Amino acid sequence: MVWERRWNPLQENWVTIAGHRNNRPWSIPEKKILSAPNDYESSCPLCPGNQRVSGERNPDYSGIFIFDNDHPAFALPAPSNRKIDNSPFVSAPAGGLCRVVCYSPIHNKTLAHLSIDETKRLIDAWAEQTTELMSYKKIEQVLIFENSGELVGVSNSHPHAQIYATEFVMEGFRKETRAFEKSSSPLMESLLVAEISDGRRMLYEGSEVCAFVPYFAQFPYEVYIVPRNRHQFLSDLSGSERYDLAVALNAILQRYEALWDLPFPYMLLVHQSPCEIPHPAYHAHIQIHPILRGPNLPKYLASVETGANHFLNDGSPEEKAAELRAVKIIKTERLG
Repeated sequence: MVWERRWNPLQENWVTIAGHRNNRPWSIPEKKILSAPNDYESSCPLCPGNQRVSGERNPDYSGIFIFDNDHPAFALPAPSNRKIDNSPFVSAPAGGLCRVVCYSPIHNKTLAHLSIDETKRLIDAWAEQTTELMSYKKIEQVLIFENSGELVGVSNSHPHAQIYATEFVMEGFRKETRAFEKSSSPLMESLLVAEISDGRRMLYEGSEVCAFVPYFAQFPYEVYIVPRNRHQFLSDLSGSERYDLAVALNAILQRYEALWDLPFPYMLLVHQSPCEIPHPAYHAHIQIHPILRGPNLPKYLASVETGANHFLNDGSPEEKAAELRAVKIIKTERLG
């Protein structure tokens, strides 16, 4: 696919698909991607029993471990905004709560390596955290995300997610919510029906959840994981929906790692409705944005993406979905 723009109706912007560019000459040395070798690191502030920078010592946990971030991006109460007279500069408080979610006590056990049951329990924990944090006064959004891999900029290799519960709605989610609400028909359901009908970009079709490389993908191996039924929050999903979501998530992450038999750095975001007021048109889902476009070859957000806010996708979504489908994976066994 050469020089085609595709419309992203969720963000209401264009993405250029330029798959032929992935084969252009590349003289910069590859970025070697390594996995953590040990299941325990005495210097890791997230491993069981170790001391964190705050001075607190982690419990000797055996499953999921959640704590308030020692280096929060947002805090409560936030300083009041400063008013500068006769100035175009505007500020506002950056209030919120930040938490860390360790998946496992094992230092090198990534989300891809969790069993389906372990992933289901993680999704349950995410849902419980969402419900709790939404109950705090003035919280308008709960964002759950994972930065996986050194190339993404993760500061600690012990696999973990983060939660930002903020007193404001981030702009990308504000745009997405507006797109859901102004659509004349259920937007995500329409996209899902179209993806299933086309079939070329589908990666997983479960009874409750589907996964696909979106038609308008910004990154070559980008994937959306979408419940068939519309819900605003993870907590609204039934037990069977959460289980199928765990199956789909495991399958996608395993395909990533098996594609080149390498760790696969990515950014994962759980898209949930803002909670300042009800948004019944919102359709909660997961988006995964891997930053590789080839083995050890990252997709950089350069001038056009960063300065002009226009993504160039160096891969054809149809071709990349076919590559991921062709990967042979071993189904993760249940723990019982």
